[in-house]
Amino acid sequence: MVSVLQACAALAALEQGKLIHGYILRNGLDTILPVISALVTMYARCGKLEVAQQVFDGMDKRDVVSWNSLISGFGAHGHGKKAIDIFKDMISCGISPSPVSFVSLLGACSHAGLVDEGRALFQAMRKEYGIIPSVEHYASMVDLLGRANKLEEAAKFIDDMRIEPGPKVWGSLLGSSRIHCNVEFAERASTKLFQLEPANAGNYVLLADTYAEAGKWDEVKRVKKLLESRGLQKVPGRSWIEVKRQIHSFVSTDEFNPQIEQLHALLCELSSEMKEKGYVPQIKVVLYDLGEEEKERIVLGHSEKLALAFGLINTSNAEPIRITKNLRLCEDCHSFTKFISKFARKEILVRDVNRFHHFRDGVCSCGDYW
Repeated sequence: MVSVLQACAALAALEQGKLIHGYILRNGLDTILPVISALVTMYARCGKLEVAQQVFDGMDKRDVVSWNSLISGFGAHGHGKKAIDIFKDMISCGISPSPVSFVSLLGACSHAGLVDEGRALFQAMRKEYGIIPSVEHYASMVDLLGRANKLEEAAKFIDDMRIEPGPKVWGSLLGSSRIHCNVEFAERASTKLFQLEPANAGNYVLLADTYAEAGKWDEVKRVKKLLESRGLQKVPGRSWIEVKRQIHSFVSTDEFNPQIEQLHALLCELSSEMKEKGYVPQIKVVLYDLGEEEKERIVLGHSEKLALAFGLINTSNAEPIRITKNLRLCEDCHSFTKFISKFARKEILVRDVNRFHHFRDGVCSCGDYW
């Protein structure tokens, strides 16, 4: 049951997860702690945070894994202060935190921009709870500082580390540098990453993205040639959506879906109508030195937009759309989905590799901070 619930959580397969929940209740498995903790995680990762809380509240006894599941869930949805409150409740109940507790807490602070709170928690790990920070904790702190555009402090934090910075730490700095288009720190982090994990195409792509946003097209070409010379390919963006208990998968180059022409036609129509309402395509995310029209065509074919169009066609008006993405949500898809949520009066949840985005009435729960 734990494994099946983890699979449902990974794909945000809510309807399948509900069926498994029913099976658990019918077979008297709802007294087994790991099963119920996995159930809390499943509902949280499927966007049903209130149900995750209800399952947690109904538990007769809880261990640190149960508490961590709830902390992680609220953190991924951007509710950093709530995650910290849950942590305090856990301590007051006499449950000692684990290293995973602090990974979840620091991640929650990062998603909510709670820099001071994150610093305090990192210090408390060792001083109050005797937990020695691991590379995951250091990477979380670098991510927290970097996302808040405190890149100088993040770099100094790495220099002062008591252990050797690994790919996760330098990857956090590179990701933050990409978000804030800081070429200097992106180059510094990528130089280390190319040495530590030369076959990870994602690092080359992040550096090229940073160069592209800075308008350094010669550097973009250099990085792309480096990718080709090493025989590497970027991980293609892929999005999933569950409709009528079936998981549908989309990639930008998908031509096999029977509704693909209908999806492209709907996206073109929506894009044209939304432009009149103020939508401006964020074509800077395209890594190629092309004309504006061609760049617009490329961003309109992103996998999450195809999944969104599929959801608009195949779900009822009252039913929320839930999408899972294997990469970070790009700026254009974020802007596009905000407009759609208002334009189509639709509630849309997108879970990317970092966090949840809950779109409603033209606003995203992340506050454009992701």
